Amino acid sequence: MNICATILEARAACRNARGKRLGLVPTMGALHEGHLSLVRAAKAQCDAVAVSIFVNPTQFGPTEDLAKYPRPLERDCELLENEGVDILFAPSVDEMYLKTEATWVMAEGLSDKLDGRSRPGHFRGVTTVVAKLFHVIEPDVAFFGQKDAAQVAVIRRFVRDLNFPVEIAVCPIIREPDGLAMSSRNAYLTPEDRQCALVLNRSLQRVEKEFRAGERNAAKLAAGAKQVIAQQPQVRLDYFEIVDPDTLEPVEQISQPTLAAVAAYVGTTRLIDNVVLIP
Repeated sequence: MNICATILEARAACRNARGKRLGLVPTMGALHEGHLSLVRAAKAQCDAVAVSIFVNPTQFGPTEDLAKYPRPLERDCELLENEGVDILFAPSVDEMYLKTEATWVMAEGLSDKLDGRSRPGHFRGVTTVVAKLFHVIEPDVAFFGQKDAAQVAVIRRFVRDLNFPVEIAVCPIIREPDGLAMSSRNAYLTPEDRQCALVLNRSLQRVEKEFRAGERNAAKLAAGAKQVIAQQPQVRLDYFEIVDPDTLEPVEQISQPTLAAVAAYVGTTRLIDNVVLIP
């Protein structure tokens, strides 16, 4: 595996892969099976695979967990080596951002919805760093997880609007055996918090059950999910919304594939999860 710490090194490594179908898996490290499932999808669909590990400061708010975000780079390198990754791009903050930087990429009308509403400036940081990564790596396909459904919608929009020649591949949520969606932030959970966190998936299961039984009114489905979460007083709901998966606009009646998305604080840890409802 070619490990690159600078943009020049990464560009040189990726130039050597020209003529091959190059896949990119952007990550912030602290890799788990969810990330590795993206790597395996990239290996299956592409001739060469690059992974980026970069804890992006511009997508964290001033009171969020940037300083304590896990950074087990040596372990991550071993995992990627075992998966047969060709290129790892692991830059420093100074390598990715100039101190005088004044240019941002932002998807108007999407960046302030769901997680963007709860975390002002978050998606501006995401789209800016992903645009930088696409510019450095120049992948044919980039792989993202369905768990970050709002992020997927935002990235798809800016790729379309700015004519990036990148295909966006979205891979299924990977869950623990008990149903908890895998996340690097799960490492923050105490054993008690870990049990409480299962309520997020239970709320989505309630929505799925009622949807399969014929309920199509989004407000009624969301109300049932909120009732489930309210039964777990240690969990503080951020949002539960049922929206169009592309525009993130709320829907009233479900007549096409629709996203049911939840975010909640379990202790001090913010977790997200979702399910797509398909009539």
